[in-house]
Amino acid sequence: MPWLTLSPEEWTAVRLSLWVASVATVVSLPFGLAIAVALARGRFWGHTMLNGLVLLPLILPPVVTGYILLILFGRRGPIGAFLAEHLGLVFSFRWTGAALACGVMGFPLMVRAIRLSVEAVDKRLEEAAGTLGANRAWVFLTVTLPLIVPGILTGMVLAFAKAIGEFGATITFVSNIPGETQTLPSAIYTLLQVPGGDAGAFRLTLVSIAIAMLALAASELLAHLANRRLDIE
Repeated sequence: MPWLTLSPEEWTAVRLSLWVASVATVVSLPFGLAIAVALARGRFWGHTMLNGLVLLPLILPPVVTGYILLILFGRRGPIGAFLAEHLGLVFSFRWTGAALACGVMGFPLMVRAIRLSVEAVDKRLEEAAGTLGANRAWVFLTVTLPLIVPGILTGMVLAFAKAIGEFGATITFVSNIPGETQTLPSAIYTLLQVPGGDAGAFRLTLVSIAIAMLALAASELLAHLANRRLDIE
């Protein structure tokens, strides 16, 4: 059906959204895993503050989060200026900034899912491995990590889905530049503002739903395979 055929500009928005969401999820994962384990197992000063900072993007309006990112990571921001000068890494009005904004917005969901998974691990299994002479790092790699794989996958999918649908923080931080920062939500918003753009907005809405459903199906499949592997072992 011709009315369901995406235009080149719409395909560009789809590809950019998938790329930005993938980069945001993969780059966030090591930090999310480390913070989730620290919150689940650690007892340290500032624990409550760290947990609050992690959850802050869920509480703040996305536009506020985007504005904070612009202040910190813009070309004149303290972090953005340093990165641009010393590493050549620019975030403002670039796809890298879109990935950063999406990663920040999806980070709380990732951390929460992984943290719950870590807290569900029986500590006696870890303690048993420790009594056999394994150090804490080895216990985590051989005992804890395999058990929390389903939680990690769930966190990644939640972060990816949030990144695909992120709008407020992204458009505030990196604007809505076609081919550079215009992701699916931004493209849909743009099409709704022009006469005759309803059909394009509808097409991209269907694409967004399809991506979300595929991501959830992949998460369920991977979690099922991971649980089966654990049952066999």
